[in-house]
Amino acid sequence: YRKLAKERTVRNFVIPANKGNVYSADGSLLATSIPNYNIRFDAMAPKSEDFNANVGGLADSLSVMFGKPSSYYDAGLRRARGTKNRFYLIARNLSYTEYVRIKTFPLFSKGAFKGGIITEQFTIREHPIGMIAKRTIGYDIVRPDGKHYAKGIEGAYKKYLDGKDGRVLKQKIAKGQWKPIRDVNEVDPQDGYDIISTIDVYIQDIAHHALLKQLQEYDADHGCVVVMETKTGYIKAIANLGRDKKEDSTYYERVNYAVSESHEPGSTYKLADLMALFEDKKADTSDIYDSRGGDFTIRGKHVRDSHEGGYGKISLGRGFEVSSNTVLVQAVYEAYKKDPMQFVNHLKRFGLDKKLGLPFEGEGAPFIPEEGGRNWSAIAMPWMAFGYGVSITPLQTLTYYNAVANNGEMLKPQFVSEIREWNRTIKKFDKKVINPKICSDETTKKLQACLANVVKNGTAKKLYSKNFPMAGKTGTAAANYNRGDGTTKHYVSSFVGYFPADNPKYSCIVVVHEPNTSRNNYYGADVAGPVFKRIAQKIYTDAPSMNSIRNIDGKNSIQEKNFNDYYTETQNAKPGIVPNVKGMSGMDAVALLGNMGAKVKVIGTGKVKKQSIEAGKTLNRDEIIILELSS
Repeated sequence: YRKLAKERTVRNFVIPANKGNVYSADGSLLATSIPNYNIRFDAMAPKSEDFNANVGGLADSLSVMFGKPSSYYDAGLRRARGTKNRFYLIARNLSYTEYVRIKTFPLFSKGAFKGGIITEQFTIREHPIGMIAKRTIGYDIVRPDGKHYAKGIEGAYKKYLDGKDGRVLKQKIAKGQWKPIRDVNEVDPQDGYDIISTIDVYIQDIAHHALLKQLQEYDADHGCVVVMETKTGYIKAIANLGRDKKEDSTYYERVNYAVSESHEPGSTYKLADLMALFEDKKADTSDIYDSRGGDFTIRGKHVRDSHEGGYGKISLGRGFEVSSNTVLVQAVYEAYKKDPMQFVNHLKRFGLDKKLGLPFEGEGAPFIPEEGGRNWSAIAMPWMAFGYGVSITPLQTLTYYNAVANNGEMLKPQFVSEIREWNRTIKKFDKKVINPKICSDETTKKLQACLANVVKNGTAKKLYSKNFPMAGKTGTAAANYNRGDGTTKHYVSSFVGYFPADNPKYSCIVVVHEPNTSRNNYYGADVAGPVFKRIAQKIYTDAPSMNSIRNIDGKNSIQEKNFNDYYTETQNAKPGIVPNVKGMSGMDAVALLGNMGAKVKVIGTGKVKKQSIEAGKTLNRDEIIILELSS
């Protein structure tokens, strides 16, 4: 009976581990766990002389901190003592700084057993940059049934972020109320690892607002932008914005369209036509085709050009530049009509039928019809030549184009570059090659020239800048062409390419769904193209190559932004000593402290107003430095 009674009054409770942080490639904090505290009072713990000697001082301190009269707190504390309340609520949702402060108050400074202070710690997950890239950064929600609903980086790398829970032994002091038996935990929780994402906050901000502006201007339903680093496959920005169904003028990160939405791409698929034709040497850019007045008929079905009357007799290269459906379809049809599967097999060899194997759930499946299959017909192959009857996600399309920009090497898109514990790398994610050579070097060079000419002389000539070469392809696809009931036509406008054209550093895709057709302007060059140009130009004309940050000793300095070696060498920070980071941006302060081996938690956004451990103190590995930011 004694054992049973003890089990009913003493129990181990779980102490949730702090989840690791998610950082951007440039050191900005994207997701973090903020410790919050509820403070309660065991009114029976202090001795009478201690209570009577300190209750007035405690009430005064609480009054200064929370604003209510001292008499209010004095009466409450005495009432708790009189009613033998062992779980009297003092305050909820305190920050770490407030928690540290309240522990120094009269009576509470004596600790749990002599002073009666009871601390309930819990964490909340915050995203310091707000809604930007929220679907990709992700979240982990616990459902009522206890199951986790995890999305994005937070979900994909949950096992690294979560850490290991600790345990604390508590004694039951009243119905539903438990108090820790000791000041130390039975098992201390182990914080989760930190995730270093590939996202660049500066590029992400450009992409987000460029897309938002265009969605609003064209009253579109939704859209996405992805920016990929050409040589690594690292995703530097990904924006997914959909219309709020309750408020038509508002857009937010509803769905990860770039990853999940597989759709008919339209003319951006024509790059695969040229790749197949060049590889088989069945056609070349100089071959002449008759656009047939802009209307080419196959088996009674019409393939039409958007330009009324067609383009006359033009070369295959020129046909690609102006995105002539009749020219590209003729070239593919004449080359492969006797063996359509030869063309289909090329598309598969180019990787256009495979998922990318992303760490996220819900990647859309690409689709290519096959001869003998349910979706095959006599016109399936020619229709594929201008991007119909096939489907592919924006990220899969970008991966294909990036391979051309990267001289034929196809890379897997990656969203995380490192997993870290403190400042120690646990796991590193280098570039992953899907296909070292998707086509011959000769074909790659021809394709690169064709894509550059689209911007110089073709459908994307509005994007052309003699000082800043870009390459890419426009796309405009009808989304509901099978309906013959008079329903308003919906279109998908896109542009995908890379920049600079002569030495690609970034590849980028822009896709906009259902721009308002009443404006009679829904083409990829007009709707999606300007977003691409705005992103490319801002990255190269506005990106800060120098970063001005206040020096630790108070002097101003402007240094190159290199977080690996910049701070500790240039900022005169002393190893093992907490530096003064007040006034620094949150991103810079986190980078500085992180490089010194400190564990950092951030509250708010903007510049550092408070730091929990003052400058000059010894930096202990087990301590967490809390930074409070405000704009």
